[in-house]
Amino acid sequence: MNSRLVLSLIASAIVVAACGGGPETDATDDTVASTDVVATTTTTEAVPAAIELKGFILGLVTEDIPRPSMILRGEGDQNMYMVDKLGTVRVFNDQDVNLPDRFVNIRDKVIDGGIEQGLLGMAFHPDYANNQRYYLYYVNKEGSRTLSEFTAALDPPTTDPSTEKVLFSFPQPTSEPRHYGGMLQFGPDGYLYVSSGDGALASENGQNPFNLFGVILRLDVDGGDPYGIPSSNPFFDGVDGAPEVWAYGLRNPWRFYIDPVERLIYIGDVGQSTWEEVNVVSIDDGGFNFGWDQVEGLRCFREFGCDQSPYVPPVEVYSHDEGENAQACSITAGVVYRGAAMPELQGHFIYADWCGGLVRSFRYENGEVTQRQDWKDSFPIELQINVWGVGHDGEMWIGTFDGKIYRILPDRG
Repeated sequence: MNSRLVLSLIASAIVVAACGGGPETDATDDTVASTDVVATTTTTEAVPAAIELKGFILGLVTEDIPRPSMILRGEGDQNMYMVDKLGTVRVFNDQDVNLPDRFVNIRDKVIDGGIEQGLLGMAFHPDYANNQRYYLYYVNKEGSRTLSEFTAALDPPTTDPSTEKVLFSFPQPTSEPRHYGGMLQFGPDGYLYVSSGDGALASENGQNPFNLFGVILRLDVDGGDPYGIPSSNPFFDGVDGAPEVWAYGLRNPWRFYIDPVERLIYIGDVGQSTWEEVNVVSIDDGGFNFGWDQVEGLRCFREFGCDQSPYVPPVEVYSHDEGENAQACSITAGVVYRGAAMPELQGHFIYADWCGGLVRSFRYENGEVTQRQDWKDSFPIELQINVWGVGHDGEMWIGTFDGKIYRILPDRG
């Protein structure tokens, strides 16, 4: 392994060990090299499961997405969109080399100097093909986490930043530039789910459902101005919690994934001292309290022997003593696989650790975790996976801290 990469990884792991969401370097250069995207020719035809899946092959797509935070497929087009923390979105299509270099550029609105600041999330409206609306979650120049709606042009796919409509913008609860969350995804119910971290080290914000920190929000972007509250939200009337809050008791849910097939949400919550966790619940329910800051993983955090009965426990945990060289530190929650190239992984959730070279998957069914698998041999530790994505064919993509985007291909050799 390259010694410079090893030293870089160790130094970065020390910085983010209690933070998560992928680190950032000093943003001294606000330009991005406009190198060409490297197209890779792939096939995703169904392969008989009898041919053993030995691991994954990484197919490089581009090396030019600084600190990627999301990779998502377009709604109503065949494009892929790559979000970077500096404040731009790149658009890519295998068959079209004449696409504009940037789908949107809001760098003048975004602050990215903190460990976890920047442009963090993006989601297309389910009816994007007709209304051209999409949503960005970013930390603005004042340090406030901001959710905004934008309206794009389709041909070519570009956005005038002046179309921005701010849905909310609220400041950090402390002066600490950390724990913003920032994941956006529409569920099959048509509502926008938004993750918001607790905002501070060892914060008690997660146990207060009246604030918007340490929570998953559920918004009806078509039901009001600037948004409506779904009537099925657990605190719809505002009596026992903020109407926007769908679930709480989280520390830093950097990434989550909603599987529309089984209507489950998989939440990767970044731990503080020892434990990383995956929470899985149905989107048809709500009001879940995942326990932070009273519980970390399956252990009491504030006091020994605490009563854990009020909290929904994670379905999977791992400690910071795991991974390469026992230095895991920050979960990067992934996706539920629904592609055709690896039928034996249908319905499996895959995730990684940012520091420790740990990549694992499992199947969650009938309320139990089964078929755990370890894939670390397919992913060199220096990759430092920031984000997972899904292509139009259902196959997996990843983005790494050093700006590379890869397709995940099956290794059956």
